[in-house]
Amino acid sequence: MLARVLSSAVMGIDAYIVEVEVDISQGLPSFSTVGLPEGAVRESKERVKASIKNSGYKFPSDRITVNLAPADIKKEGSAFDLPMAIGILAATRLISRESYHSHLFLGELSLDGLIRPIKGSLPIAVTAKEMGMRGIFLPQENAPEAAVVEGVNIYPVKTLSQLVEVLSGLSKVDPFQVDMNDLFRKQDLQMDFSDVRGQENVKRALEIAAAGGHNMIMIGPPGAGKTMLTRRLYTILPELSFQEALETSKVYSVMGLMPKGRGLIRARPFRAPHHTISDAGLIGGGQNPKPGEVSLGHNGVLFLDELPEFKKNVLEVLRQPIEDGYVTIARASSTVTYPANFMLVAAMNPCPCGFLGDARRECRCSYLQIQRYHSKISGPLMDRIDLHMEVPAVQYKDLSSNEPGRSSSDILENVNSAREIQTNRFQRMKIHTNADMNSRQIRRFCMVDSESEGLLETAMDKLGLSARAHSRILKIARTIADLEGSDDIKSDHVAEAIQFRTLDRRMLR
Repeated sequence: MLARVLSSAVMGIDAYIVEVEVDISQGLPSFSTVGLPEGAVRESKERVKASIKNSGYKFPSDRITVNLAPADIKKEGSAFDLPMAIGILAATRLISRESYHSHLFLGELSLDGLIRPIKGSLPIAVTAKEMGMRGIFLPQENAPEAAVVEGVNIYPVKTLSQLVEVLSGLSKVDPFQVDMNDLFRKQDLQMDFSDVRGQENVKRALEIAAAGGHNMIMIGPPGAGKTMLTRRLYTILPELSFQEALETSKVYSVMGLMPKGRGLIRARPFRAPHHTISDAGLIGGGQNPKPGEVSLGHNGVLFLDELPEFKKNVLEVLRQPIEDGYVTIARASSTVTYPANFMLVAAMNPCPCGFLGDARRECRCSYLQIQRYHSKISGPLMDRIDLHMEVPAVQYKDLSSNEPGRSSSDILENVNSAREIQTNRFQRMKIHTNADMNSRQIRRFCMVDSESEGLLETAMDKLGLSARAHSRILKIARTIADLEGSDDIKSDHVAEAIQFRTLDRRMLR
């Protein structure tokens, strides 16, 4: 007796179809699983056996062989419990083939027959739609995220016995529906830029960074407000489009980090890993490669506070994803690619004590200590950061002022206008912001007049800027022009962009 049940597995953030073949033949009672199963898959036989018995069905006392095809790809996770159980019950003719044909089955079984949630249901639903599947039977907790994919029916089930009754025609389960309007309903913000007194120049830099998707570093003494400002950056970022939300949610779904009851990640991610993180934790990795913080921050912000406290080898792995917008992790068994298009925002003190260059407090660090402190941040990494901003200590008159600064809603209005211009500009391209432009697009969209050319030439000569820095200045100038609604890049736009590359270079050596 042979039965074939369709399931699915995830590789990277994409899914592929797995055919679960169950053969029951005469012989001594045994249960073997083939098809490169990992530990959790090999252990599934005990869960499946107990679940079938405790659900009130007879478990066959014969030789059972389960094959997971394609057999040359390693299978991991507990999502194959449910299709194995359905395959066994179908091989014993308790369930007819017509009832489960062209459907996917996913779920972990408990010993009493309950169906527990799994990871990766969103990318699996996307693949099911592409493959023309009729529907997916999966745990009730995974239904909200899988149901955001239109064109495939999502059937939530709680127990194995409930599923058998549905497949036998004794009961019915309706497809899960998601209210997309409610899903993207605007959320109330818990923070606002008006909470921050002073630092108007820094707010301007953050506005430019948010409008163009630019990377940024802030250097200033402790208590100047670097972290406070950065944690309010998400309040001036545009809302995620459906496609961006889907890309980001796939990463969180694979990691099992989707918020309970939500179908999509609605707000742009804000990731702030501790400086003790490893390179694998930041970039991704492991024996079976998993996404790192750069991928969890896809379409959002990656905030590295106290930048020099991170290990140098950890910081250096950021150079490639900053440029490419994705991460490729190669292992002997497989190679996976994860998206990593994030805004890098970093903060640091100018020296170990934090008071280098402060007019009111004396720096007690030696020259060697300062050199060692900054040596962890390489020149190539700094060159990839668009905006370099000095954050001075806040003056008392700013702290005591009762006049609120610019609110997040005012800044967001400008940012949305600039992003709309960029959307129209790049509508036929695979980029969304000015920061993503390549050299050819820079030559096309960042034309400057002769006066601006003179400013750029002077900056290149006096500041010793690289060709990459030249390109990033043009990108920033393009964003500043977009914020003002200008079609052309003017000399004052270029002058302001150059200011973000003139931070005292002694602090960065």
